[in-house]
Amino acid sequence: MTGEADQRLGAADIAALLRREISKGILQLHDRLPPERVLADTYGTARGTVRKALNLLESEGYVETRAGSGTYVVHMPTDSSSDAIDNATPLELMDTRFALEPHICRLAVLHGRRADFDKMEALCTRMETLADDPVSFSEVDTEFHRALTSSTRNGLLIWIIDQIAHVRSQDDWTRMRHLTLDARTINQYNAQHRQILNAIRTREPERAANIMKEHLETARLSLTRAAET
Repeated sequence: MTGEADQRLGAADIAALLRREISKGILQLHDRLPPERVLADTYGTARGTVRKALNLLESEGYVETRAGSGTYVVHMPTDSSSDAIDNATPLELMDTRFALEPHICRLAVLHGRRADFDKMEALCTRMETLADDPVSFSEVDTEFHRALTSSTRNGLLIWIIDQIAHVRSQDDWTRMRHLTLDARTINQYNAQHRQILNAIRTREPERAANIMKEHLETARLSLTRAAET
């Protein structure tokens, strides 16, 4: 296991470190991960944060938790897809999101259900309490965009957004997050998330898509400014 952690590591950061060890073959197929207590000690964080990280990896298909036995590696990514994902920059990620997420909003209008919207509503409410906690906000923000994509019922899109979440948890993105996520920016993102959700709930696909474009443009400008510092 690596010693790259610090006290501010969130679940997405820990998931990224474990994902990298799986990708590099440090953790191999069928290996059992150390217990949550050991991982918490290794990464200097709470067991609940480790549990969230393992749940994230399980939702992505990297690991499987077996009752009474532990958590095991069950998937090894192919080299080609892993390299493309690992080498993507934050600005390349934004270009990909621009290509996909406005249309994801349109599909959410067509296929989304009340339970999907209720889940996004709960995530919006959580994000609105995190203006002074950029690490936790970023984790819930990732959950919001994943929930939005899940409402499309399109398995390929869900997989692609999961890969984007992987990029967002890498070191370059983490550094950018610390440079860009202040309380003012988080509040702006929260307002845009609410507007997107409201447009989807009221079945206005183009309005939802346009607000998503504005949201992504806000994020891209923040990243551009951070890259210039």
